[in-house]
Amino acid sequence: MRTLGYDYAIVRVLPRVERGEQINAGVILSCPASGYLRARIELDEAALRCLAPQADLEPIRAALAGIEAVCAGGPAAGALGTLSARERFHWLVAPRSTSVQVSAVHTGRCGDPDAALEDLMRKLVRR
Repeated sequence: MRTLGYDYAIVRVLPRVERGEQINAGVILSCPASGYLRARIELDEAALRCLAPQADLEPIRAALAGIEAVCAGGPAAGALGTLSARERFHWLVAPRSTSVQVSAVHTGRCGDPDAALEDLMRKLVRR
């Protein structure tokens, strides 16, 4: 089986940026050799409510949905949807100071990017 290199970043929600507390909410995975770019988002809203009971979830949900849309590309992602998968990945992992942020980029190798994404979700996001 051929192994492919991939890059990934953890999607994090910081309901109160000034406190630095965060919940891992998903993973973005890019495999340039195969043109693969996907995000899987699973926000644990109950855990988020424990950190910030007053958090407004609608803007957070919208930002998380936006990440998935940019990964998918096409018209639903607006102007970003016309960029290559690699360009969209770099845009998504750029540092931000909003309530939805991503980790530093990490690397790995896999035979199946979908399986790698699922494994990362199991290890890094799900409780």
